[in-house]
This record gives sequence, structure tokens and C-alpha cells, in this order.
Amino acid sequence: MNQGSETVATGDQPTVTPGATEQAPVLNSTTPVTDAPVAVTDAATTPDTAAADHLATAANGIGDGTQTLTDGAQMLPSGVDGTLGDSLQEGVAAGWHAPLADKLVEFMVMGGPVVWILSAFSVVALSIVLLKLWQLVRLRPEATRDVERGLELWRQGEKSAALSQLDARRPVSELVALAMRGVNSNREVELLREELTRLATLRLSQLRAWLRPLEVIATLSPLLGLLGTVLGMIAAFQQMEAAGSQVDPSVLSGGIWQALLTTAVGLVVAIPTMTLHNWLERKVERITMLMNDSVTRVFTGGLAAAASVEAQPAETRMFEHAA
Repeated sequence: MNQGSETVATGDQPTVTPGATEQAPVLNSTTPVTDAPVAVTDAATTPDTAAADHLATAANGIGDGTQTLTDGAQMLPSGVDGTLGDSLQEGVAAGWHAPLADKLVEFMVMGGPVVWILSAFSVVALSIVLLKLWQLVRLRPEATRDVERGLELWRQGEKSAALSQLDARRPVSELVALAMRGVNSNREVELLREELTRLATLRLSQLRAWLRPLEVIATLSPLLGLLGTVLGMIAAFQQMEAAGSQVDPSVLSGGIWQALLTTAVGLVVAIPTMTLHNWLERKVERITMLMNDSVTRVFTGGLAAAASVEAQPAETRMFEHAA
């Protein structure tokens, strides 16, 4: 073949033209192309590392937030549906009494059985005090205005008018009326005094009713509080012994203040109870004195009138000399 002629290769060999510039080989339809698509696929499916980290962080944050909301919902009080508005409405409607009741129950549980006994003592003492106050208000035993008017009329000799002035529902007035009727009927003085003593003892016993349990509560409350403190200290030191060398100071301090709690409760119950008991006892003593004085004046009314009549001229002469 001549040099100027074109040489055509058979098969898959490229056609070469002498004197032409060299070109890059061209792939035909039968050339395998698997390498290029694989590279493109790898580049497309491999994400950026920073973007992946951001996505993971965001996912974790969403998960933590969801968990926080779940925990918060679990911490809500029972009976609340989880909304702030409903909880506020229920709190206002209940007067926020639920937390106070919970604290009171927790307080009594921490104090133990001694605090429960002292609480029962306080309820009994309060009931007795209210009962005695109602009794004093109803009877008004220290009101002696009617007695003074009756005794003044009795001293003047107006016996019927004196009896009509007395209110027999009151203890002192009842005794004075009995004494006046006995003197008017000329009964024996000894028998009359026995009857007056019996009635006075009965009325004073009614006024002293339930004062002895009040005194017992006032005496036993601090002793029970001290007993609870001793038992609490024993329990605290037993916990320290069980802990061995790994003693937690909070265990000891918590046990001590829980133990002292019973002493405080005992004093809180005892102090007002003792004060009210002494006040009621003083009232009964004063009523006893009024009974004794008023009945004695019934028997000595005539003597006092005579003494005043006899003393009148001497007093008149004394004022005349002073003038």
C-alpha cells in the first residue's frame, strides 16, 4: 500500500490517518463503563461529615427534650392533666390546702407514734377547754349582781323581795336562796349547814369536772415528748453503728432533729394546756369563795344590820366633832 493511501484497521482497531494530528481514543458502544458510575455513586452517597454531625446532634436534642417533657409530666401531682392552667385552677379552688396537708402528714410520720399520741392529747384537751368555756358561759357563776341585790334586801328585812331577786340557775344564787328559805322556815342551823355543804360540794364538783384529765395531759405531754426524743436518738445511733466506717453526717443530723421534734410537740401541747387548766382552776376557787361569803352573809345579815344601827350615832358624833 502507498504511504498516502488510508489504512483501515479491521476489527476494533482505530483508523489511523497518516499526517493527521493524534486524537484521544474514542470508546465505542461495546467498551465497559462500570468504573465511572461506581465513582459517581460513591460521591453521591457519601454525606459531608460535618452535616452528619449536626443532624445527629439535633436528633439527640429532640430526644432529650422529649424525655424531659416526659419526666416533667410524671412529676406533676396526681389528678392534674399536665396543663399549667388546670393545675393553677385546681390550686386556687382547693385553697392550696393540699401541700399543707401533705406537710402535716409527713410531719406526723417523721415524728412517729409519739407525735400521734400527742396529737390525740391536743384534740382531747381542746375539747375539754371548749366544754368548760360553754359551761361557764351558760351558768355565769361569777355574776353576783343578783346576789348583791338580794343580800341588801335581806339585810333590810325584806325577805320575800330578796328571794325574788335571785336567779336559782346560778350556783351561788342557788345556795343563797336555799340558805334564805332555811332561815325563814326556822330550820336547825346545823341541818341547814349540812344541806348547804352538800349542795355546794355537788356544784363545785360539776365545775371541776374534766379538769383532772386536762391536768394529766399537761403533765404527760412533755414527758412523752422526751420519751420520743430518747427513742429517736437510739434509732439514730443504731443507724450510725450499722453504717460502720462509712458514716454519713446527714444520717446523724436527720435523726437528731427528728428526735427533737417530739419534744417540741410535747411542749406545744403542754404549755397552753397547763395555762388553761390553771385559769379554770382559779375560776373554781373564786366561785368557792363567793359561795362561802354569800351564804355566810345570809346568816350574819341581821347582825350586820344591828351593828350598823348601833355604829351610826358614834359615827355621827365623830363627824360632828370633826366639823
